[in-house]
Amino acid sequence: MPVTTPNVDFLPVSSAEQAVERLIELYQAAANALATALKGYGRERRLPSEAQRKWFYYPELRLRYQGQDEVKNTVRAWGKVEAPGLYRMTVAQPLAFRRYLLAQLRPLLEEYEVQLEVGLSGQAIPYPYVIEQGDELSGVGVTAAELARVFPSTDLSAATDCVADGLHDWDGQNPLPLSLFDAPRVDFSLKRLQHYTGSDWRHVQPWILLTNYHRYVDQFIAFALEQLQRNGRFVRLVLPGNLLIERGMSADEVQMRIDSVPWQRFQMPAYHLIAEDGDGISLVNIGVGPSNAKNITDHLAVLRPHCWLMIGHCGGLRQSQQIGDYVLAHAYMRRDGILDRVLPPYIPLPALAEVQQALAEAAALVTGERGEALKRRLRTGTVLTYDDRNWELRWAEERAQINLSRAVAVDMESGTVAAQGYRLRVPYGTLLCVSDKPLHSEIKLPGAADAFYQRAVAEHLHIGITALDLLRSQRSSLHSRKLRSFDEPPFR
Repeated sequence: MPVTTPNVDFLPVSSAEQAVERLIELYQAAANALATALKGYGRERRLPSEAQRKWFYYPELRLRYQGQDEVKNTVRAWGKVEAPGLYRMTVAQPLAFRRYLLAQLRPLLEEYEVQLEVGLSGQAIPYPYVIEQGDELSGVGVTAAELARVFPSTDLSAATDCVADGLHDWDGQNPLPLSLFDAPRVDFSLKRLQHYTGSDWRHVQPWILLTNYHRYVDQFIAFALEQLQRNGRFVRLVLPGNLLIERGMSADEVQMRIDSVPWQRFQMPAYHLIAEDGDGISLVNIGVGPSNAKNITDHLAVLRPHCWLMIGHCGGLRQSQQIGDYVLAHAYMRRDGILDRVLPPYIPLPALAEVQQALAEAAALVTGERGEALKRRLRTGTVLTYDDRNWELRWAEERAQINLSRAVAVDMESGTVAAQGYRLRVPYGTLLCVSDKPLHSEIKLPGAADAFYQRAVAEHLHIGITALDLLRSQRSSLHSRKLRSFDEPPFR
């Protein structure tokens, strides 16, 4: 990425708290200077002053490690520096990422002889990233092209996934990356999240359910309202359009807000159940297809969630399956093609033991069935993911490979969601519900489909939520070493 001489000297800090507070201070000063200059140009065509321009840069966090410690024999998959050198990252929105930054820095300072420095980087903040709603400059007659000639604008070469995709040269470059994503890449995704999901990215919770049917949304809202009435750890529900349902609201006010949700305006509407401890749950209706699955997970990944689970419908491929049975994916046959250039389909995606066990235990808890009774309804196996919804029309040519794969279910998103979790180091899992059996003449007819949806969706959603609740108690082991490559930045 292009980097110029930093504008502000880097100062040492002695603690994680000092580092984060300094990052917040510098970022706020930079964002305020850029926003103020934008308003001045919009109103009076006043060019930014040199004093303002020197602040138009992201803050940067540096970590120096001399490599004099013994190699730490820790089971933790992250929070490790294994090579001496200078590590750096530009930081966007440090106030919102405060909890994450502290969690990453504290073990490094406790276990390694490292020095931290904070200053302004040479990476300019693109002006669209300090505009919250996009209407701050409306009505002033200034175009985006004109602003780009006066202010720093988006540079796609600076927003890449080269570290995540293993393309960074760890032997030939210094400084080294401190994290998977730097500030331009993070800001790029934060804006996209708002566009696609219809809610502020700050509402996204660290435990994420992804679904491909709107009916799961209805059940999630019902679950959320029940939780808010219990006065437990959940305090509010955020709907698309940033509509809030607070704990203690009247039933009439709640229903009015639900009825006014403009979810149809957004491609992948998201619903966020906020918890007091910051460990809430988000549900994103990603719609149908691997392109949507890649799109939303590309952007959710910069928030470094603890886990995402695919909870959706599939076609059952085995005669022994019944409509309403569950499929717990332990392998994926990826025929979607969406990630073939960066993660070829011959790369195996490991099943994460903690996630698999949580999903299986959640199914037992919610259904009340165990042992042979649960096995009759819950089958583990390979899930086949296509990019062609009408793959059945090519069944004659596809049959041999599907048979070789021993696939038990087919869908259009799960393989992509899992591949993105593997690629972007986010723990992942898949629990699907059989909604039809296309190879056995049990197809989705309107009446039968409605009966299935009424019976199955609520139970299926509750299994996903219960699994996330089980995983909350084992997050330290959830971020598995299976997701880490040979050369990894210290931050997870």
